[in-house]
Amino acid sequence: MAFDSLSDRLNKTFRDLAGKGKLTDSNMEEMLKEVRLALLEADVNYRIVKDFLNHIRERARGEDVLNSVSPSEMLVKIVHDEIVHLLGEEAPLNIQESGITTIMLVGLQGTGKTTSVAKIANILKHKMNRNPMMIAADVIRPAAIEQLQTLGKEIDVEVFTKGVETSALETVKEGMRYAKENSFDTVLIDTAGRLHIDEELMNELSLIEREVHPHDILLTVDAMTGQDIVNVATAFKDQLPLTGLVVTKFDGDSRGGGVLSVKSITQVPIKFVGEGEKIEDLDVFYPNRMADRILGMGDIVTLVERAQEKMDLEAAEKSAEKMLKGNFDMDDMLLQFEQVEKLGPLGGIMKMLPGFNQFAGMIDENEATAGLKQTKAIIQSMTKEERKNPSRIRSTMKKRIAKGSGTSVNDVNRVISQFEKTKKAMDMMGSMQKRGALNEETLEKMLSSAEQRFNKK
Repeated sequence: MAFDSLSDRLNKTFRDLAGKGKLTDSNMEEMLKEVRLALLEADVNYRIVKDFLNHIRERARGEDVLNSVSPSEMLVKIVHDEIVHLLGEEAPLNIQESGITTIMLVGLQGTGKTTSVAKIANILKHKMNRNPMMIAADVIRPAAIEQLQTLGKEIDVEVFTKGVETSALETVKEGMRYAKENSFDTVLIDTAGRLHIDEELMNELSLIEREVHPHDILLTVDAMTGQDIVNVATAFKDQLPLTGLVVTKFDGDSRGGGVLSVKSITQVPIKFVGEGEKIEDLDVFYPNRMADRILGMGDIVTLVERAQEKMDLEAAEKSAEKMLKGNFDMDDMLLQFEQVEKLGPLGGIMKMLPGFNQFAGMIDENEATAGLKQTKAIIQSMTKEERKNPSRIRSTMKKRIAKGSGTSVNDVNRVISQFEKTKKAMDMMGSMQKRGALNEETLEKMLSSAEQRFNKK
């Protein structure tokens, strides 16, 4: 994900500072030097880095920090606040209470504009209870119209098109009339892109903008292009009244400098970030949560929201009750694996857990995914009776299960052993709960112990 290397550098710097005990001008300058290097390596604009460090220096020299019990923690808070300031305030869509809300998406080719139109329509329909319609106004690229129609069917959102023979402006005019006649409350316009910014492109976009006066004009930019995000946003802003950015490929291996720089330079806020190819892989951008993730503080709120959206909470609750009552079986274990799988890559989940960010890089995602698939295949190759009582599985049964799952008997033994250990832990937690010994303090100690064991590995 964007910011991974920046996050690692900043976290190491703060861990080193924590060992100093007291904050002095000397060790603070040492820390700021490391922060400066981390930001420049992340490709953050030089002028922004300079201002960023000056703000931290100014605030860090205040009496509250120098005389605090834990100056390093106070300094982390100051850096956190400054990162939030860089990223800007949360900027929701300009949804209108009455009439049609119009959202126009613009951008260069290859930035994921058409997919982003459908992803935003999906959010509007399923999270905001809107009745959206999409207009396919990219008449330069026939494949864009077909792509939007395919995505529209997937999310059950109507796509208006007049084909490539009708001009983009005429398509938008007729599309807006159609939306009004058919009681749609939100219209998203997918416009044409180019390989680079040119006069023809900007003229077409300006004509559409003057015709419909969109409530939002969102520019899609590719996180992988670094500081070019700033250049593209500046060029588009000179021609159009941009209201926000959609940053795509945020899950890629970008350094994140462009994302950190763009709001300060262009004053255009980030509204959405895309972290995958699937239709649901677009999130509203929360600067505060992103700052938490950059500084290794996790992002529990986003993790909980993702769990509520993607997991079968009723099934998970029933499974948890069975666990604590000592009725945990292989079917429950399979359900847990399937639920975790829905949340995304394990490394990404760990980054959202406070204190576990530093361990996320230790996970080989390919290996973890392959291991999870193998475990599921082994459980699915068992009979219902075997899943209920895995301790009764004999060697001949193990051979059959291994053959059915395309694994070895050793793999089957490993899964059974893993189940027994999990069941033992669940039984212990269940009995602690009955005795009233399972409180917040106990859970904290258990999590701390688990973290230490993970660290040793």
